[in-house]
Amino acid sequence: MSRPRHPVPVAGGEYRVVVEKDYLKFSAAHFIAYKGFREPLHGHNYQVSVAISGAVGPDGYVLDFGIVKQITKAVCAELDERVLVPADSDCLDVAREGASVTLTYEDGARFVLPAVDTVLLPIVHASAEELAAYVLDRLRAGLKAHAVRGLTHIEVGVSEAPGQAAYCRAPF
Repeated sequence: MSRPRHPVPVAGGEYRVVVEKDYLKFSAAHFIAYKGFREPLHGHNYQVSVAISGAVGPDGYVLDFGIVKQITKAVCAELDERVLVPADSDCLDVAREGASVTLTYEDGARFVLPAVDTVLLPIVHASAEELAAYVLDRLRAGLKAHAVRGLTHIEVGVSEAPGQAAYCRAPF
């Protein structure tokens, strides 16, 4: 009787691993603003997903799911229960004044928020698309710090509501 043959990774093949956990989420307030338009301050219960492509290594996997979950969960925790401020906005003046952050829109509307309740993000708009790119950049940096090998692409999805998500995909 012969032993069953275990599948062997396809030579030159690329694999995609996906992490979609209920706890990869954050609740936050934001508003979209661009020249001539500002929506009201409102909030979402965001859900984050991650897909990573790469070759299967000699250990039999692309990378340890645990590392992806750990890094993504930490980024979500930093954003949770905060007002997401696009610090690089082209139509908001963002100023940190002591324990407050003041946002002034081009029409003079002002938001004064406790600094501890905000997170200043290096983005232009607090959109799901730019949040996905932000999380992707943070995840990529975290994975490089763990010396992962053989990864080719990362894709991060940020959902504002069921059936409403933006995805950013980039080379590793």
